Amino acid sequence: MGMSGVLVPPSKLLPLVFFLGFALEISTAAAYSRGDFPAEFVFGSGTSAYQVEGAAAEDGRTPSIWDTAAHSGKSKDNGDIACDQYHKYKEDVQLMVDTGLEAYRFSISWSRLIPNGRGPVNPKGLEYYNNLINELVSHGIEPHVTLFHYDLPQILEDEYEGWLSRKIVDDFTAYAEVCFREFGDRVSHWTTLNEVNVFILGGYDVGSLPPQRCSSPFGNCTSGNSTSEPYIVAHNCLLAHASVARLYKRKYQAKQHGLIGLNLFVYYFVPLTNTTEDVMATQRANDFFVGWFMDPLVFGDYPSILKKNAGARLPSFTQQESDQVKSSFDFIGLNHYTTLHVKDDPERLKAKQRDQLADMGATITDEMIHTDEYPIIPSGMQGSLEYFKQKYRNPPIYIHENGQVLPRNSSLHDTSRVKYLEAYIGSLLDALRNGSNTIGYFTWSFMDLYELLSGYETSFGLYFVDMEDPDLKRYPKLSAYWYSGFLKGDNVTSYVISEAQGKPFPVKEL
Repeated sequence: MGMSGVLVPPSKLLPLVFFLGFALEISTAAAYSRGDFPAEFVFGSGTSAYQVEGAAAEDGRTPSIWDTAAHSGKSKDNGDIACDQYHKYKEDVQLMVDTGLEAYRFSISWSRLIPNGRGPVNPKGLEYYNNLINELVSHGIEPHVTLFHYDLPQILEDEYEGWLSRKIVDDFTAYAEVCFREFGDRVSHWTTLNEVNVFILGGYDVGSLPPQRCSSPFGNCTSGNSTSEPYIVAHNCLLAHASVARLYKRKYQAKQHGLIGLNLFVYYFVPLTNTTEDVMATQRANDFFVGWFMDPLVFGDYPSILKKNAGARLPSFTQQESDQVKSSFDFIGLNHYTTLHVKDDPERLKAKQRDQLADMGATITDEMIHTDEYPIIPSGMQGSLEYFKQKYRNPPIYIHENGQVLPRNSSLHDTSRVKYLEAYIGSLLDALRNGSNTIGYFTWSFMDLYELLSGYETSFGLYFVDMEDPDLKRYPKLSAYWYSGFLKGDNVTSYVISEAQGKPFPVKEL
């Protein structure tokens, strides 16, 4: 989503910040430290292929639906070059080492590895991912790999409309097998689909995300059907995930000793008022946003309210499909950023033509995210994890994304991001102490990159990437120092941030 705000040109910003620097003084009255988390708990940071790699047309890579969307005229930015991690991966891994990352979450570009969507593997693509994985492993950093992050090969979209067709199940499974076979000896954490709920709602309901399908009055697209396609795509995504998980467990897990899961975007929903209607609407919002996937994965079928409100538009599982989808995960990945309010809205159910959001019979108030930065509501982290604990039998969970959005280039002195991370990691610790089965946490994102909705206008990065520098130089922000200190054992609680004259930003001293 686009964020407003005054942006300072990096050419004016960087010299000032670089030569002044900042000192981060940590109070000795600690609230928590890395040592308060289990030793096996993993901390990392993440990116995705199209957002950082660049080299979009190099070495045999073909376009994905994200390339197409970025060049459709609806976006002024694209990922053609992005952060150029394709060429700068060694430098970036060294930054991860300096920061103290224990793990790095990234995605594989399907169209870089298998340019035709199926069939021959691209040797250059294979070489790149082997090199990146080897570089990480050699420095003691766990690779956590996502197979699909909004970037289906365009050739499959053109051939059979991608995720709308059951054909995707076989092609996605074949692609996943290449990844397991080629990288599974070093990669032991696999995620099939990234925030599949948002991918579907954005891509097939409102049309704001690739592949930009929707229908009036729910969005303005050249093709699509917002009333039925989200449910069809979700069903195919669940079947494809289950197929890949079944393959991994049957053929690779015993010898590679890895884990496989699915990732969802999760808001913490709070009733706008304490009326029974708003409380019930909040549960419906959870069922439509989260239960849409979690109920089949845990219980083998969709929530009853989805069946009731969507009717014949919601596909049904055969008994065999239900059995395959149920328990087809070793962990669940969650992307959590903020808390939203829910208000009962029964009028939406009276419309003759309804999309998935209208079927919810509720209004989600999003005024809190139409600002330059997310409000800091850390209770939403603990609340979300408590919900999964209570509702879905406390599955193993990775927080795959969590971070603060700010206008890009605004400052390396990102105190708001430091406060955000401190608060949310603290709330995560509270959830663990209350019995949550969370096993890892990743900030979004490791560096400023090409964002899904806002391009290069906003950023989540611990590292600033100077897009005006031909070499795309990376600079650590205050948040990189804070996170690095935490990862290396510093106690964190209240802090004082002050300028330190004459002290540059020495990355190697992180």
